Amino acid sequence: MNFPVTRLRRLRRTEAMRSLVRETHLRPSCLIYPLFICPGEGVRKEISSMPGVFNLSLDEAMKEAETAASLGLGGLLLFGLPAEKDEMGTGAWAADGVVQTALQAFKQNRKLDSLIQIADVCLCEYTSHGHCGLVARDPYARDGEHFQVENDSSVALLAKAAASLAAAGADIVAPSDMMDGRVAAMRDALDAIGHQQTPIMSYASKFASAFYGPFREAADSAPQFGDRRGYQMDGANLREAMREIDQDIAEGADMILMKPAMPYLDVIRAARERCELPLGAYQVSGEYAMLHAAFQRGWLEQDRAILESLLSIRRAGADFIVTYFAKDAARLLG
Repeated sequence: MNFPVTRLRRLRRTEAMRSLVRETHLRPSCLIYPLFICPGEGVRKEISSMPGVFNLSLDEAMKEAETAASLGLGGLLLFGLPAEKDEMGTGAWAADGVVQTALQAFKQNRKLDSLIQIADVCLCEYTSHGHCGLVARDPYARDGEHFQVENDSSVALLAKAAASLAAAGADIVAPSDMMDGRVAAMRDALDAIGHQQTPIMSYASKFASAFYGPFREAADSAPQFGDRRGYQMDGANLREAMREIDQDIAEGADMILMKPAMPYLDVIRAARERCELPLGAYQVSGEYAMLHAAFQRGWLEQDRAILESLLSIRRAGADFIVTYFAKDAARLLG
């Protein structure tokens, strides 16, 4: 390529020209909107660290879902805030649990037919201790870490929760716990109740990240002791992330989800090059809160920054994006 014969700016001259040659596209249908559903009626409690995001009772969540459908979003990712918690997280598989009840109501509303209903599968929102599985004393503990989250006994409960959510109407179940073997156990549990057609979207490489802070306020799921580094991934390990992906695919995952997104774009790209499954990324609460803090101070142009942040995730290889900006982005793209 020799200047002046080759002039790359020729294809940037007008918006119509730029649109014609654009390599990566962002559409509302590839965006998934998270909802935090709580008990009660008329509840719309804003999350202080996440402007514009709320804990919602079912009636208010229904309004949000209808708005999401009218904007052409691809789906919803549902999280529950139960009225009561216990050490086992029994609310996660209760037939009348907060998310199960919401799924049943959403399925009866024909205005929501275009939305895929995705149920997060984890115990952290339902356990009194805030961990993603059953907790026991660790006899081999060092450095003051005197507990462990038990893997296999937790997997049995997670599979039970997945089956309950599928029975309530979830189109996809999405395990986010990072226990070993959870995908295979969930596949068996779903098939056993006749839900062979319900896909599993595995959070295949979920890193122990500082960017989850605001979510823990939203879902009231902060650990009451210790942290989650014993089961969520070390952010330094790219090769291990690929092993996690391979294992979940081997166990029967139909889709995979990478979390967080922007600090781990290299992981998204590596996963895209490695596998052919539908692949999504979660632009997590800390990413959202960080950008909003800049918007409020006038440091970033809001509309452009929202779309640019999402486009970067798509360009890295994500087919779809879970984002709290979903409604804003859909309006901008509309």
